[in-house]
Amino acid sequence: MSLSNKHKRFLRGLTHGIHPLVTIADKGLTGAVRQELETALDFHELVKTKIRCDRNQRTTLITTICADFDCELVHAIGQVASFYRANAEKPRIELPGAGNRS
Repeated sequence: MSLSNKHKRFLRGLTHGIHPLVTIADKGLTGAVRQELETALDFHELVKTKIRCDRNQRTTLITTICADFDCELVHAIGQVASFYRANAEKPRIELPGAGNRS
């Protein structure tokens, strides 16, 4: 799945109204954090996370999350990163120009 710039702009606009659902702290991607992120992506599709570590570790974690969870980075500013993964069974977000997904 690859999001176009138009889709990323649309999703960035949606992230303004949500709070971080998952916080990744000094222990990194533990089993509990992985489960919480997986559940949040399944249910919400668009998830804002707070990643509390230095810049290099954040970059590595973002790359790992995108690969491990098959999701797309919508944007990252400071310690906050937002990810998107469409739910094929129960879609919650209709991307512009994507047509009717039901």
